[in-house]
Amino acid sequence: MSGTIFNITVESGHENDLLDIIGSSTSDVVFGWFLMRPYDRNKDLFGVALFESKEAYTTTVNGYEQHDVFTNIVEHLLEEPIWTDGEYNAWQMV
Repeated sequence: MSGTIFNITVESGHENDLLDIIGSSTSDVVFGWFLMRPYDRNKDLFGVALFESKEAYTTTVNGYEQHDVFTNIVEHLLEEPIWTDGEYNAWQMV
């Protein structure tokens, strides 16, 4: 399983619009995603995206559809997201 962990700084008053964009985007190869708002609301949001494979991740992030989604997301951010891409070595959901 591959994916990315990211943090984003959302413009004040834009969080609901951002959530609408993220929630409406779909992909056949995305295993799942999470977006966390820290209890300290002055901190950035943190996200995790899970893909079935590195190939699925690479194909998705380099695709035209994802570019359009990303362009819409960035309109609600103060700066570019910070990404950490990689392979998940262990995980469990209960």
